[in-house]
Amino acid sequence: MTDSDEAESCRPSGHSDPLSNMGDLRRVGANPDFWYPVALSKNVRSRRVFATSFAGDRIVLYRGESGAAHALEDRCAHRQVPLSMGVVEGETLRCCYHAWAYRGDGRISQIPYLTKGDGRPPRGVRGYPVREAYGLVFVFPGAPEKAPGTPLPAVPAFASPKYQTMTFSRTVRCHYSFMHENLLDMNHQFLHRGVVGRLHPELLGYRTGPRSVEARYLFTHDGGKRNPGASVLAAEGFGGGGSCDVMTIRTEYPYQTLDLVPEGAERPAFSLWAAYVPEDTEQRTCHTYGLLMIEKPRIPGVLQLAWPLIRRFTERVFAQDRLAVEAEQRAWEEQGGDRNHEVFPLILHVRKVLHANGVALTAASRNSPLAATDG
Repeated sequence: MTDSDEAESCRPSGHSDPLSNMGDLRRVGANPDFWYPVALSKNVRSRRVFATSFAGDRIVLYRGESGAAHALEDRCAHRQVPLSMGVVEGETLRCCYHAWAYRGDGRISQIPYLTKGDGRPPRGVRGYPVREAYGLVFVFPGAPEKAPGTPLPAVPAFASPKYQTMTFSRTVRCHYSFMHENLLDMNHQFLHRGVVGRLHPELLGYRTGPRSVEARYLFTHDGGKRNPGASVLAAEGFGGGGSCDVMTIRTEYPYQTLDLVPEGAERPAFSLWAAYVPEDTEQRTCHTYGLLMIEKPRIPGVLQLAWPLIRRFTERVFAQDRLAVEAEQRAWEEQGGDRNHEVFPLILHVRKVLHANGVALTAASRNSPLAATDG
């Protein structure tokens, strides 16, 4: 656990929990006072612009001649034309319409046709704090004064020479909470039976804190045909040859991680870090950014040869998960609310964490954390 507060240790239980009475989690927004990835660094090219968004707020990224990335509200203060249609000049971004130029902090640096006697607008546009790490561009969409004291998520395996990283970037048409539940609840392996074979997950226990839920599963492979990419990962330790592997999955708000340690191993065979970034105002669509760090085998070059197989395998698993969570979102919309009958205590706890740390989906309270309602 990394929560500074005391954590609650739990054993698997078959009993329901009153945590389910807290209200509809799908109406809770992501707390903006964290660093969120909004683009792959490679997609923000030198002297180019890139349009993205966070929870309905349109954002333009651009990289100046110095190589530094900047993030601005994607509208010109003049006529509201998207600045993502503009042109990068040095470290400024110039609107394509009347050529107003903006600095990286959003302030106006030039209005070409103004004379000294003409009035200037009182302000430019909003500038977002920006940081780059792990091949991703992060912005801080919340209160800017909180950005310096808020750390980026820690992904130690990314820089380790013992691992090679596969990056994922996909839009999923669902509320971000469905993604947290999907990864934490490994009882859905039946969904992947045609790709991974028959996997048997056993929940060993879990721990909870104000901002986190961590679960440990014992995985065994009970047979069945597996995708070639799954077989490659099995050789790395994922349920291979009847072995028992321990998988640790953690929601540390607002991020999620997964580590799989083969039986008898000292470190994970692979680790996953993921963030689910809401795109639209109602937060019914999110963009998933994932870093899958796979341990390099002792024989050089083997992982490079297997890379396309692993990529196809992970894409198939993700496609099946996306199919399921998007179906959950459609049911929520058709039924006008959450009618789920959740019985797994682990998922009831993660719902509590997501609810307590989220924000209300209203303009007035967008940046205010919701009070926890323990029902």
